[in-house]
Amino acid sequence: MTLEQLTSYVAAQSSASAEGWYYLMTALMIAIHVGFLLYEVGASRMQNAVASGVKNLLAFAFMIPTFWLFGWYIYLAFPHGFVPMDMEGYGVPWNVSMGPMLSDQLTGVFWAAFTLFACTTASIFSGAVIERIRISSFVFLAVLLGSVCWNLGASWGWHYDGWLVTQFGFHDVAAAGVVHMIAGWFAFGVILNLGPRVGRYNSDGTMNELEGHDLRFSFIGLMMIIMGFFGFLGACLIWPGLGGLGMQEVTTWTQIYGAPATLSSFVYNTLMGMAGGMIGAFWMSKGNPFWMMSGALAGIFACASGLDVYYPGLAFVLGFVGGVIIIPANNLLHKIFKIDDPVGAIAVHGVGGTWGVLAMGIFASGVPGASSAIPDASLWGQIVGGLTMFAVGFVPGYGVSFVMKMMGWLRVPDHIQIAGLDKSELNLKATNY
Repeated sequence: MTLEQLTSYVAAQSSASAEGWYYLMTALMIAIHVGFLLYEVGASRMQNAVASGVKNLLAFAFMIPTFWLFGWYIYLAFPHGFVPMDMEGYGVPWNVSMGPMLSDQLTGVFWAAFTLFACTTASIFSGAVIERIRISSFVFLAVLLGSVCWNLGASWGWHYDGWLVTQFGFHDVAAAGVVHMIAGWFAFGVILNLGPRVGRYNSDGTMNELEGHDLRFSFIGLMMIIMGFFGFLGACLIWPGLGGLGMQEVTTWTQIYGAPATLSSFVYNTLMGMAGGMIGAFWMSKGNPFWMMSGALAGIFACASGLDVYYPGLAFVLGFVGGVIIIPANNLLHKIFKIDDPVGAIAVHGVGGTWGVLAMGIFASGVPGASSAIPDASLWGQIVGGLTMFAVGFVPGYGVSFVMKMMGWLRVPDHIQIAGLDKSELNLKATNY
């Protein structure tokens, strides 16, 4: 074998290995959606359990074709703002890049991984609106979030040439801002217009607990989400030799911006942040297991922006703080805005993700950019990025749902809520006993 043949063979094997990696990470990410489905079915009352499950399945189903039709193009074409780059047709569904691509082993698996990221935003949103949103309205809003809003935020802050990255050094390697903040604050905007479930608040403003029918489903679901997030985080890394989606080729793993990273840093800090969040939330809630498991997620998001650079002990502390703050944040949001977030999605993802973005600026300012085109990480850059992610989520979530509310399209009528969505909308029930 000549040197040229050997080089070609090694390159082909590297590409095939990368294809296999993202294929497996995509499959593992599906566990996130199994988890969200179980989580929300358990958090729903019995008369709404089937509707909550159907809502999750439909969001997953609609996200895939819409991400193929326009979501992937939005991510690729808009890193510099609202004016698209000249992509020469790349990323649009009629281009060869969106076909079988027998000569390109990577476009399809990258698209698949990003599609599952988009599905995650929809699943985050779905828990906040259970038991009173119209299924059709939910699907429309989920597509808006996962195939438009998230893509734009990711193009700006999760792309090596995004303007937040190249101008402000925004650093968010595992998507505390570009996934969790956007989805959490989008949900906040929607439920301000959607209103609480019937019976959630009394006439004097006091709040009633509307407990789900089976917390065991929720616990299993939360653990499935955590398991699936190892696929999510694995897909946030770029395979050695691929050069960070177009940046200078390197021989090690890189994060999304093209700087060297390791699987060790990701697994160390994910586990430490998760443990810190569980302990912090368990302590803050005085032993509530629902919040303990939610704290595990918040702990992961608390260190997500800097997974590639944190010392594991710091990740544990950040996770602990994340687990502590989500409970008073959830209580404060309900007290001030009289919202109804049955699963604490806004606190866990919106507030937890915000803490993760800011923590990167507080504790890791000065981390150098992946290239000379990317400034060092800074608190100011993280603040600008965080405000952008809040706006990308909240503004369209509130604005579009407000129009839907005015048109009478958003909320299930109160008498149907009382009867239960399973019987009224689907003519089904969760069990036969």
